[in-house]
Amino acid sequence: MKITCFGEVLWDIFPEHKKIGGAPLNVALRLHSMGVDSSIITRIGNDDLGRNIMNYVKRQGLPLHTFQIDNHHKTGEVVVSLDKEGTASYEISRPVAWDFIEKTEVIVEEVQQVDAMIFGSLASRNEVSKNTLLQLLDIAKFKILDVNLRPPHYDAKLLSVVMKKADFIKLNDEELEEICTAFAIETETLEDQVKAIAAYTNTNQICITKGGKGATLLYNDVFYNNKGYKVKVVDTVGAGDSFLATLISGLLHGDLPQIAIDNACAMGAMVAGSKGANPIFSKEQVLDFIKNQE
Repeated sequence: MKITCFGEVLWDIFPEHKKIGGAPLNVALRLHSMGVDSSIITRIGNDDLGRNIMNYVKRQGLPLHTFQIDNHHKTGEVVVSLDKEGTASYEISRPVAWDFIEKTEVIVEEVQQVDAMIFGSLASRNEVSKNTLLQLLDIAKFKILDVNLRPPHYDAKLLSVVMKKADFIKLNDEELEEICTAFAIETETLEDQVKAIAAYTNTNQICITKGGKGATLLYNDVFYNNKGYKVKVVDTVGAGDSFLATLISGLLHGDLPQIAIDNACAMGAMVAGSKGANPIFSKEQVLDFIKNQE
């Protein structure tokens, strides 16, 4: 199985340190750690920050052929603030290199070869990357949207377009509320809201994450739930990305949906209980974590 991730690779700037991140990279690294052949379609600046990213990605064992180098725009940065519960908020610089991902033969060939393409809504905030993304979605075999609402970097019209192109949609409960408002969905229960979005987008695979309260998955017209796992939160950066990578890996490998969502919730909790976006955990550690919660 091979999966490519499209979008932003950048530096997360914390109050006391900085780390390489971006949802597509976090997802690709988690997939790679689980034995999935993964790559990232992105663009970085011709600067020290960009070179450091490429060296890091190479050390992690991911390919670099789908990286583009921009001589006019700098590598992306995000200022991350953590509240007392460890929940992150973000100030995202613009314009930066990943706003200008170009359609090339290299990335077209990559998308044609992979089994699935994961993309987020944030990477389409600029016309250049947005147009490239929309063209790639027309050739991708299986399209997975990680809704990533970061005000003011999105609008309802674009969300509608990319959600309708997706075969699988993942969003959190706060994003669900925003989308229901944007699309005038007035049902009250979460399951009814998900059903309404499924009908609106013609997508019957939708996952809602609920922080410490677990997640709900609609998979081929059946709902699966996990109530979450107890963990002392250190920071939430990357937890949702690791959740998505674990869930998608499980489902595409043929795991039962309930097992896939249980493992994904466990991985997300373990990452939230650790420092940084990409701590490495084995499958055995995840299973032990679940067992110790029972």
